Amino acid sequence: MRTLRRSRRLLIATKSAAPAITDKIFWADPYQSSLVTHVTRVAGADITLAETIFFAFSGGQESDHGTIAGHVVLTAQKQGRDIVYTLADGHGLVVGQQVQVEIDWVRRYRLMRLHFAAELVLELFGRTLPGIGKVGAHIAPDKARIDFAWPQSIAPLLPEIESKANAIIDADLAIQTAFADEPNERRFWLIEGFSQVPCGGTHVRRTGEIGPVRLKRNNRGRGQERVEIALATACGGQL
Repeated sequence: MRTLRRSRRLLIATKSAAPAITDKIFWADPYQSSLVTHVTRVAGADITLAETIFFAFSGGQESDHGTIAGHVVLTAQKQGRDIVYTLADGHGLVVGQQVQVEIDWVRRYRLMRLHFAAELVLELFGRTLPGIGKVGAHIAPDKARIDFAWPQSIAPLLPEIESKANAIIDADLAIQTAFADEPNERRFWLIEGFSQVPCGGTHVRRTGEIGPVRLKRNNRGRGQERVEIALATACGGQL
């Protein structure tokens, strides 16, 4: 009987100590660069937060850079529906402590612009070459890339794809984002009259913010084609 009561108390304590899933504010407001929140879990150098503006690597988009309570975030990784941030040893943070989160906004904004530029290019390639397969993607602050499985050079198509992408950008169209399945955190972006695409990254509000883009082919070997996407201007559009 004592063992049973002790097991029940342990179960209740474990349930009450389980933190809520991280609230990802970077989806609701990808333009927010500062946040005050609190720590929900500490495991050595790793912590989780009640809510966050700090994006973790996903879908090819690199993690944000920034600080939590003045400590540089070394890595940010998704674990289920939580995000775990690794700080330097000896950070001293404790569960329940209020902390300020800051992200490198210049870097984030470039990632947002390049991410959506890559989304446009991918969608246009799919329409131009039905059956082309994406086998990889990476969004960094200096450029984005998409890797395709395709038996021929995509170089002849780049001027057309670049022109169409820049036409959509010049049109300054509204970009909507929302949940397709909120319990499982599945999201999408939508441009009315163009496309709706599953995506969980951070995006600009309007295509005009991207600014002109340039495309370049990079041959990855037989049957593998890479298109690199670069921003032609330092900053597109106004916040």
